[in-house]
Amino acid sequence: MYVCLCKNITCSDIREAAAREGLCSLRDLKDRLGVASQCGKCARCARGVLEETLRETGRARGAASGALAAA
Repeated sequence: MYVCLCKNITCSDIREAAAREGLCSLRDLKDRLGVASQCGKCARCARGVLEETLRETGRARGAASGALAAA
C-alpha cells in the first residue's frame, strides 16, 4: 500500500528501510526516504507503519525497559 503519494513510498519501503538501515523515527524516514517532506499528509500513517515494524522486530522504544520491569 502506498503511504506517501508525493514520493511514491510504500509500507514495504518503510519496513525494509527500518530493518536494513535501523531507522527508528519519523525524522529518520523523512531524511532517508523523503516521507512527509512534501504535503505531510502521510506522516501519521508512516509513523504507524514504522512503530508496527519496530514492535514486530522488538526494537520499539521502551521494549528493553519493559522487559526489565517484567523480570
